[in-house]
Amino acid sequence: MKDHSHEYRKFVIGGIALVIVVCYIIRLAFLQLMSEDYKAHADSNAFLNNVIFPSRGVIYDRNGELLVYNQPAYDIMVVMREVTDLDTLDFCSTLGITPDDFDHKMEVIKDRSRNPGYSSYTQQLFMSQIPAEEFSTFQEKLFRYHGFYVRERAIRRYNFPYAAHVLGDVAEVSPKDIELDDYYESGDYIGKQGVERSYEPILRGKKGVQVLLRDARGRIQGHYKNGAFDQSPEPGKNITLSIDLELQKLGEKLMRGKMGSIVAIEPSTGEVLCMVSAPSYDARRMEGKQRGKNMVQMQKDPMKPMLNRAILGTYPPGSTFKTSQALTFLQEGVITGSTAYPCSRGFRFGRLKVGCHGHAAPLPLVPAIATSCNGYFCWGLYHMLSNRTKYSTLHEAMTTWKDYMVSMGFGYKLGIDMPSEARGMIPNADYYTNAFKSGWSPLSIISIAIGQGEVTLTPLQIANLGATIANRGYYITPHVVKSIEHGHIADSLTVKHTTKVDTKYYEMVVAGMRRAVLGGTCKSANTGMYEVCGKTGTAQNRGHDHSVFMGFAPMNEPKIAIAVYVENGGFGAHFGVPIGALMMEQFINGKLSPGSQAKAETFANKRIFYGTRER
Repeated sequence: MKDHSHEYRKFVIGGIALVIVVCYIIRLAFLQLMSEDYKAHADSNAFLNNVIFPSRGVIYDRNGELLVYNQPAYDIMVVMREVTDLDTLDFCSTLGITPDDFDHKMEVIKDRSRNPGYSSYTQQLFMSQIPAEEFSTFQEKLFRYHGFYVRERAIRRYNFPYAAHVLGDVAEVSPKDIELDDYYESGDYIGKQGVERSYEPILRGKKGVQVLLRDARGRIQGHYKNGAFDQSPEPGKNITLSIDLELQKLGEKLMRGKMGSIVAIEPSTGEVLCMVSAPSYDARRMEGKQRGKNMVQMQKDPMKPMLNRAILGTYPPGSTFKTSQALTFLQEGVITGSTAYPCSRGFRFGRLKVGCHGHAAPLPLVPAIATSCNGYFCWGLYHMLSNRTKYSTLHEAMTTWKDYMVSMGFGYKLGIDMPSEARGMIPNADYYTNAFKSGWSPLSIISIAIGQGEVTLTPLQIANLGATIANRGYYITPHVVKSIEHGHIADSLTVKHTTKVDTKYYEMVVAGMRRAVLGGTCKSANTGMYEVCGKTGTAQNRGHDHSVFMGFAPMNEPKIAIAVYVENGGFGAHFGVPIGALMMEQFINGKLSPGSQAKAETFANKRIFYGTRER
């Protein structure tokens, strides 16, 4: 009988060989068609992709003053596979680093956890932002350092020490930045704060590339196919801010030694004229290699100079908030212009008392605003929330109140073109139902009528309230960018927001604010040059009260609305009013009178003690 086992063995062996061949073919196909490492290896033998970074857009103030510009600098790149016969001591000496620094940098480059895009075939960042004056010596010796290359970059420079919170800064991208946007690679730079961050896609431009041909020894032979595959960089667009540098400079001077904020807005456009946060810092401290060190120092400072209090600080608005209450009560029919309420040095209801300073009583609306009567606005809120003829429940009345506040720009972000804006706090009925488990009444929350209790606003929102009253019932979304080169600002920044209150009622509030300047709590802001309208605030605090001012001028053709918030500054008339008056004069007249200059020096030299530290 014939043995067929040898024939079967032949087929088995042939099948195994065929499988091996197929596996090799698949593996080769994968390496050539799918593997980025193989492609990088192959390309690196023949080509060098030299990235050309675009010029970042420069930044101007509203009057054309150059605020931020670029200065040439250089990055040193390394292709790890090409580093041979390197004289490490000479290399380190030329760059002014130690051999330990060199070893650490090389380890970081090869660590994929810290450098996810690492490939030994492609250029990796070794050292960045070398100024032109330090680079010349290295360039002369570059031919000795095989595997090292140079790419031209730019260092961001800030022309003045002002507006650091508005401008922001740039720094090296983080792994998260790279993950979120594939435009970036390790070693790239990105806006981190302020306008540099919020307008990053516009300021950064678009990278270019030169495809260079190399010979078998790695020497550059020129552009591949005479530059047919090269791409020119597209420079970033220049930006003009709405900030007035001289006004910003004065604001920062007046807030020296204090904590708080000044925000000024042009009512007709929503353009932010100044945004001061105190304490601040010199914008130039965030340039180049010293950024990290300076940032760590400032982050450790208990006074938090890096915190932009103008949009991140949330404070009780104090009596500036009474204007919003007057408008709500008028529109809802709770009061008329002639409605008068008693004030026995405050609001009294049974054992409950909200104090007030001495003034004539009872008062109608306009003088109640002028004298900042607490009793008047507490009675107004009490009658609104207690009205069961108009509102079937307390919940409905409170919701109606909340909706008015939201329409005026409170409780939510205004949408300014800056990162990390806070929303503040406007409580609603559900909030109080959860807070008061045994039930609540209008008397439980009466302090919100005078800008205390749970109500908090940002200085930006207080300034926007001033702009809304100046416009008699509407505001434009506040924004710090006035224009973009060859483009337009976002449509969302030109939206007109109309409140729930009729224009006629705003005229009553304007009259009250004008009377406050003529002979009420804001009389130190009065001037014969133009008609000022204002409202003080003295916001209660665990320590000394905060000094607040909100106003606008001129009354009938408003050019500026402003909020001044000085933490622990006492009565609104102590710091808020005089600082606000000086700021309005500077913007409207373009300069301060000699007498106002003397006042400015006085307030610039006034210090407030915070704990054991004086700022």
